[in-house]
Amino acid sequence: GHDLFVRGLVSSHSGNLSIRLGDRLIITRRGSRLSCINENDLIETGVDKNDRSTPLASKELVVHRAIYQATTALAIVHAHPPHAIALSLTKTEIVPSGVEDFSVVGQVPVLGSYGEVDVEGLAEVIAQALTKCHIVVVRGHGSFAIGQLLDEAYNYTTVLEESSQVNCLLRSLQNDSSGD
Repeated sequence: GHDLFVRGLVSSHSGNLSIRLGDRLIITRRGSRLSCINENDLIETGVDKNDRSTPLASKELVVHRAIYQATTALAIVHAHPPHAIALSLTKTEIVPSGVEDFSVVGQVPVLGSYGEVDVEGLAEVIAQALTKCHIVVVRGHGSFAIGQLLDEAYNYTTVLEESSQVNCLLRSLQNDSSGD
């Protein structure tokens, strides 16, 4: 969480993390600051059912549950990478630039329609897309990455953002060179 914040992939109170433990999951608390997570920021609840801790969980618990039910993922990172979000406003998929390291994410689908973002309403769509890839972007909102470890999902998130940043810089250079 701290690394996501330092890299500018989440703001003070945005994004969330979770891990799956059998039929349970641990997810960050609603409104927690990922930059300085402590024990009180971790909420344990069911993958398939609510319990007394559920109201404290991140508001995107519905998405995390859908992902765990549809995939073999054991960890999820939800972030708000700014360059990927910018590209999501004009693209239906984000294609990594030609740099070799970026190929680890492959083509990243952009989900959802233009206008108001209803992430909870897209939970099943997000989960189904993640059966075919490791990371997706919800248009104008942010990314959901899966892995067997949080570090793996974090890696997909950072690679997506670095690739998106390169893509944005290339677009900017192409626009600049058209006026020469």
